[in-house]
Amino acid sequence: MAVVVRAGAAPLWWLGLLAAGIGVLVPGATGRRIGVLAGATLFLVAAAVVAYGRRGRYRALARTAARAGRYDVLQDRAVTARNWRRAHRWWLLLAFLAALGTAFAAPAAGGLLLAGCGAGLWWKASWIGRLEQEGEVLLWVRVDWLRADAGRPAGKAVKAYRTTGVAAGDAAPGGSRRRLAAAA
Repeated sequence: MAVVVRAGAAPLWWLGLLAAGIGVLVPGATGRRIGVLAGATLFLVAAAVVAYGRRGRYRALARTAARAGRYDVLQDRAVTARNWRRAHRWWLLLAFLAALGTAFAAPAAGGLLLAGCGAGLWWKASWIGRLEQEGEVLLWVRVDWLRADAGRPAGKAVKAYRTTGVAAGDAAPGGSRRRLAAAA
């Protein structure tokens, strides 16, 4: 489940930094200094809002999570991330273009706002990882519930989470890639 949250973090982060870097090159209506300062403020606000948003819903779903059954379909980390990025590619492109467009008003502000959303998603994924470590389980969303509302692990389509042991699948708590111990 943290994989879905984390899937959008990297594209938002890198597209935001790219838009901010290009935006600094444009003098803009407000000037570079004001644009970058406004962008830094937007970065912090966006990261906090994204990271703390809907935590109550995540906690409630985690509290009522049931053990994954034999017929629950759970998918790999790479497949989940790929599906999320495919479903949101046009939104990511539009967000990137909007961040570039705001550079003419306030240089780098839109790009830093986009990067702040990505940082907030990473922060939220690490918080979910701490929830998983406390319970010594991995939280999953059934694939059929995820498809109805692609990429919303706490959306209306999700009725409950499923749990497995920490060693299940290829994801570590928090949605990162699980590191396998090297056999010596």
